[in-house]
Amino acid sequence: MKRTEKKRKDIIDAAIEEFREQGFLGATTTSIAKRAQVSSRTLYNHFDSKEALFEAISEIMIERNNCMEPVPYDPGRDFAQQLKDALWRYIEVITEETAIGLNRMVLSELIRDLERSQKFFNESETHDYPITRLISEAMNAGVIRKADPGFATNQLLVLVKGFFFWPEFFLGENPTPKEVLADCVAMFMAHYKMGT
Repeated sequence: MKRTEKKRKDIIDAAIEEFREQGFLGATTTSIAKRAQVSSRTLYNHFDSKEALFEAISEIMIERNNCMEPVPYDPGRDFAQQLKDALWRYIEVITEETAIGLNRMVLSELIRDLERSQKFFNESETHDYPITRLISEAMNAGVIRKADPGFATNQLLVLVKGFFFWPEFFLGENPTPKEVLADCVAMFMAHYKMGT
């Protein structure tokens, strides 16, 4: 990693900690620079404002939530099992400790600032979930009925996140039994079965 890249990463890491502890309004670029052990001038060479720093962190969060490779459909395997396997990988990514911390920090600010929230969600909508490809290709193969694959993915993930992401986010633990994932997939399959 080049020296300038390392300084940029140090600034972002420091900003995440500062935003987490002080909130967006309480955080200052001076405190962030001090945490990162860089001058304010160096910070401003990388980010022209506290808002720019927050946007960079928001983008990192979106990228982390989408860091799984798109999952292709395998016609030689049971589709429901493929969905379960892909969803478990996705759950592991979004409930990893750093990812949860980033989500808490960013979402707390989005609740406070409607304009920033709208901008964030507009940006996040341009990213495809890794499971969208699997669902799209299964639709094209005639395994499940055709529909908008992005919409179908969102329906499934709302169910899954309700049981496996939000308890971790709010409680720091997940009391949901693993078997619940099979129920989520079964509901999805019942809704998208051929002939409905």
